[in-house]
Amino acid sequence: MSKILALLIIGLLFASSFPATSAWGQQAPELTAAPVPPQIANAKRLFISNAGEETNFRPAKDALYIGGPNRTYNQFYAAIKSWGRYELVSSPADADLVFEIGFTDRPQAPIVLSQIKLVLRDPKTNVRLWTLTKYIEFAGLAKNREKNYDVAMNALMDDVKSLVSASATSAPR
Repeated sequence: MSKILALLIIGLLFASSFPATSAWGQQAPELTAAPVPPQIANAKRLFISNAGEETNFRPAKDALYIGGPNRTYNQFYAAIKSWGRYELVSSPADADLVFEIGFTDRPQAPIVLSQIKLVLRDPKTNVRLWTLTKYIEFAGLAKNREKNYDVAMNALMDDVKSLVSASATSAPR
């Protein structure tokens, strides 16, 4: 019985030393990019909606980040405005596209999981067209948390710019 067990172990070790692709002689198929909704590329007027803040840190003195409950909205609004790509409007009814920005942080032992989430919506149908999420790297020191927050916000803006430019190149003309 021990001879059979030894042969089985040797066989398993031998079989596991070959990658699955060479064993089957196939590679995973390359996926082509799905189209980005044309509303994203064609939008000229933008409404930014404040989805607010979801946090377990109350009162405000216990918050991990400075700037209060509207920090994410204010910082994102300023970044979009300085980009200059869109005319910002004061009502979703006047917009071609709605950006809904929000912030969440929840304790996840042993750290806090914080994220900035952006939902792109069609204002006519309220359909969610796209979602971008950036996680904020946890840090113990307040100055590092603030730096990581800004890094995540900048990365989100980079993703928005990439999405808009990708949708513009793939949009039908």
